[in-house]
Amino acid sequence: MTNISRDSDVVELNDPPTFDYGDRVRARRTIRNDGTYAGKDIGEILCKKGDEGYVVSIGTFLQQFYIYGIEFISTGYRVGMKRKELERVEGAAPQASEGKRA
Repeated sequence: MTNISRDSDVVELNDPPTFDYGDRVRARRTIRNDGTYAGKDIGEILCKKGDEGYVVSIGTFLQQFYIYGIEFISTGYRVGMKRKELERVEGAAPQASEGKRA
């Protein structure tokens, strides 16, 4: 039987999303087009490490991970990213729902 490689054994969907709509976040790594971003060549840079943007959508992938749609300020691109690829921008106004998370 074929082994399926997963990013981790943790199923994020058991917990609420780490980020909420409107949260300001920063890319922790450079993200290139894997072929799913229309109008850009495969391998073209969609966001660079340190680019900042806002969470505009929250979806799921493989019934395991949250995918956050981030609209980047400098380019206007909307890029789907995993939690490990993002960090919250310090000093950004906290969301009302954050107080409910542990």
